[in-house]
Amino acid sequence: MLKIYNTYEKQKQEFKPLKDKEVKFYSCGPTVYWTQHLGNMRAAVLADLINRSLSYLGYQVKMVRNITDVGHLTSDQDQGEDKLEKGAKREGISPQEVAKKYMDLYLADIKKLNVKDPDVLAIATEYIDEMIAMVQILLDKGFAYTTDLAVYFDISKFKDYEKYSGQKLEEKIKGAGKGEVEDPDKKHPADFALWFFKAGEHQNALQTWPSPFESKLVENGQGFPGWHIECSAMSKENLGETIDLHMGGIEHIPIHHPNEIAQSEAANEAPFVKYWIHNEHLMYEGGKMSKSEGTAYSLTEVIEKGYQPLSVRYLFLQAHYRSKQNFTWESMEAADNGYEHLQNQVRKLGQQKGKVDKTFKNKFIDFLEDDFNIPQAFALIQELLKSDLNNQDKLATVLDFDQVLGLDLGKQEKIEIPKEVQELLEQRQKARDKKDWEQSDQLREQIGELGYLVEDTDQGQEVKGK
Repeated sequence: MLKIYNTYEKQKQEFKPLKDKEVKFYSCGPTVYWTQHLGNMRAAVLADLINRSLSYLGYQVKMVRNITDVGHLTSDQDQGEDKLEKGAKREGISPQEVAKKYMDLYLADIKKLNVKDPDVLAIATEYIDEMIAMVQILLDKGFAYTTDLAVYFDISKFKDYEKYSGQKLEEKIKGAGKGEVEDPDKKHPADFALWFFKAGEHQNALQTWPSPFESKLVENGQGFPGWHIECSAMSKENLGETIDLHMGGIEHIPIHHPNEIAQSEAANEAPFVKYWIHNEHLMYEGGKMSKSEGTAYSLTEVIEKGYQPLSVRYLFLQAHYRSKQNFTWESMEAADNGYEHLQNQVRKLGQQKGKVDKTFKNKFIDFLEDDFNIPQAFALIQELLKSDLNNQDKLATVLDFDQVLGLDLGKQEKIEIPKEVQELLEQRQKARDKKDWEQSDQLREQIGELGYLVEDTDQGQEVKGK
């Protein structure tokens, strides 16, 4: 029986989807204005692990991942500059070009981490009509109001807002009022924008669309959507009014996701999400990954240091999605060595598969059903490899588990060994046959200088690239 920790209920709950064995799953993707750092990579891998786990457990999953390419201001509280426009000014290209550049890079990076494609990749600017339609519904139902600068959601009209945001309305208003009030016609400082007009601080906005909303400062309601409305509209369009599972980072718990809930449930008059799951952050040396501190490392930087992309995935498997994980270059080195060792262990099992062992499989399932306890499920592999099972059954069971872990352990790639290295290997084998260990060690060093490592196994010399 699958149990999931439901964030807004603050407890583990038995997972009962809307339809038996079918799951509608929405995962928050990135705002594509910059290279995504390893913390964003971890979020993508964690969502992928949950997607794979659900499929492994027999659910038919429809997964939507969004890409934000407009409307996300530098503050989640509807203040500051649009992140895409900030990126455009930084690079001297259009916001659309910025979005395309960094979306392609993000998708290429997560592909290297063996993250499966979602059923739908929802790109915000392709859903402007759906966003406008939802904003209009909220206006018609009295949940939203218009000023000359924006259309706002009136949080006082949604009775459960305090439950989800975790703050009393008075506290939220007080906190929001500490800075400069950007729109004096807002009813409450904590009301959030559904649509920004091309006016005021956004009068030079680069990405705008006409709308039916009226402002004295612009013609044809010209403007752009607020960030929060995007997910509600895209989720509804692709998954319906009520979905089973919504995942995102813990930073979305107090603002972004309560706003999604409020506008979705107000517009649709239906529950929005049955189960909310939130992943913790990846830290660097115990602190926050930060561009300004130079610690927001990208996957490209990891690869340039000589590490395999799937070693990064191997690292991410070691911490639960609700736990912080600390990244250091020492932990990356250990993960790279650990992944190579695991690959070698699997290669030694041969290529003939037997039967998946039921006892180990049931343990694996138990871990997955305990709020997706991937670290425990992953650790089970070493227990399996040390067991008394025959190699064929070990291989079948490992590859069965790898449907979730996604480490490509079934790939038995052969390394192309240059002729010079092959000759040294033959000389070394002769030295070993004569028990000339000194010469054997010298030849191993020579091979190492050429960029190859030699391990002695029961099957003979095993060679791998450094």
